[in-house]
Amino acid sequence: MADRLQQANSTAPFSGNVAFAEPRRVPFDAPWEWLAAGWRDLWAIPRLSLGYGAVFSVAAAGMALGLWSQGLHALFLVLAAGFLLIGPLFGVGLYAASRALARGEGVKLSDMLSAGTRARGQLAFFGILLMFAFMAWLQLAILLFMVFMGDGGFPPPQEFLQTLLFTSRGLVLLIVGTIAGGVIAALVFSTSVVAVPLLMVEPLDTVSAMRASLKAVLANPKPMALWAGLITMMIGAGFATLLVGLVIALPLIGHATWHAYADIYGKR
Repeated sequence: MADRLQQANSTAPFSGNVAFAEPRRVPFDAPWEWLAAGWRDLWAIPRLSLGYGAVFSVAAAGMALGLWSQGLHALFLVLAAGFLLIGPLFGVGLYAASRALARGEGVKLSDMLSAGTRARGQLAFFGILLMFAFMAWLQLAILLFMVFMGDGGFPPPQEFLQTLLFTSRGLVLLIVGTIAGGVIAALVFSTSVVAVPLLMVEPLDTVSAMRASLKAVLANPKPMALWAGLITMMIGAGFATLLVGLVIALPLIGHATWHAYADIYGKR
C-alpha cells in the first residue's frame, strides 16, 4: 500500500477533465496510510507544519474566548463541529507542502502562503460555500437550543453538561443536534474531501471539483467513512485538550488529505 501511495505522488496529477474521470478505488484501510504519509510530511517540515497548526489553534482559541465572553459557552460544541465544515480550506498551504515533498522539492513558507493562487477565484467561491454551511449549522444549532431549552438563555457553564446529559430535554437536544449536524457534515465532507487539492492542480470550476469529490466518496464509501471518523476523532481530541492538540491535528489532517487526493485521483 505504501508503494501505491508513492506511485500516486511520484508524478503530477493527470491533466484532462478529472470531473468526469473515474476515481480510483482504494482499500478500506487506506486512510491509515494517508495518515502515515501525512505524519512523515509533518515531521519533514516540523516548524512550518506545527506553525501552521498553531496559527489556527490560536484562531480557534480566540473564537472560543469570544463565545465565552458573550455567555455563549454552550456553542463550544458547535464551534468544534464548524471546524469540520470549514477545515478543508484551511489546508491549502499544507496540500502544497505535501505536493512539493512528494516531488522531492524544498518547501518554503512563501510557497505555502501563496498556494492556491492559480485557482484563487474558485477557492474563494468554495470558501464562501463552506462558510455558508457553517453559518447555516450555527443558526440551526441556536434554533434547536431555543426549541428544546426555551427562551431562558443558555445555562451557566457549571450547569451546562448536567443539563445536556441528565435532563430529558437536554438528551433530546443532543440527539437531534447530533443527527442534524451529522447530515450537514456528511454533505460537506462528501463534496469537499478532495475538492480543494483538485482546484489547486486541475483547471476545474468549484462545482466540478465538488462533483469529483462526491464521486470519490461514492466509489469508496467504507474508506471514506473511516477517514471521516478519523478526522472527527482528531478534531475532537484537539478541542478536548483545550485546543493544544489542534497544533498537531490540523497539519496532520491537511498533509494526509493531499495523499488521499493523490491516491484516488493522482497519476500512475
